[in-house]
Amino acid sequence: MKWITRERPKIDRIACPWLIRKFIDPQAEFLYVPFREVLAMADQLGAIPFDVPDVKFSHKGAYCTFDALVKEYRIEDPAVDTMAVIIRGADTDRHDLAPQASGLWAISAGLAQHFTNDHELLEKGMLLYDALYAWAKYLQHEKHTGQPFENLLVNVFNSHLKGKRIPAWAKELKEMIQDHIDTNLTLKEISRGLDISPSYLSREFSKYFNDLSFGEYIRQQRIEKAKELMRNGTYSLTDIAYLTGFSDQSHFTRIFQRHTGETPSAYRKKIPREK
Repeated sequence: MKWITRERPKIDRIACPWLIRKFIDPQAEFLYVPFREVLAMADQLGAIPFDVPDVKFSHKGAYCTFDALVKEYRIEDPAVDTMAVIIRGADTDRHDLAPQASGLWAISAGLAQHFTNDHELLEKGMLLYDALYAWAKYLQHEKHTGQPFENLLVNVFNSHLKGKRIPAWAKELKEMIQDHIDTNLTLKEISRGLDISPSYLSREFSKYFNDLSFGEYIRQQRIEKAKELMRNGTYSLTDIAYLTGFSDQSHFTRIFQRHTGETPSAYRKKIPREK
């Protein structure tokens, strides 16, 4: 089976060939051609086009081509599911989806810079995804600081960090989040406003925000704001969902229950109303 996509691959166009070879067709052949030639060459060679607009295997909404292949071929593997989130975050510049996403982007960009031949780049990239799969399947809950002396060093370092001043960008970011809790903030938009690299912000965020990722912190703040609004009897749950940035009441109920263990209506019945 032949598969064809646009030249100069970085993330999706290497991750997808890895997935195809490992789970779909071990003998698959991959062709990289200029963007404008993909569909014509696909017809000419009887190849399956992927990761280009208006074809079956491509981006759909927030999901990337890797996700489309997993869904179409019904690949049920927890390690692949873990990889899919990382690949999606790296490929769509949503580094808040997984802490590994910014690292995958950095390594992929570096490989593409180092290897100018697309098939040589594919060969090296396959090793990258073999390693990521092995980590996701066997090692994702392991810590590099597994030895007692390493943990001691980390504890000393963390204690030192706690005594350090919070950087100005972190203070400004906290205010931005509080002021825009009802809007869909993205890490990319915020990094632009702070004039900070998105990958740096994604990497450093948890140090100054309760060891939470950007997405986790946003959800926590929305839930806390919702609890505050529930104490005021003038707001319906639909109003509260809107005022705290959830897409609808159903989304609000689902996230609230995940964080608190009970529905908003059940929670509201237990708290005294503000007079």
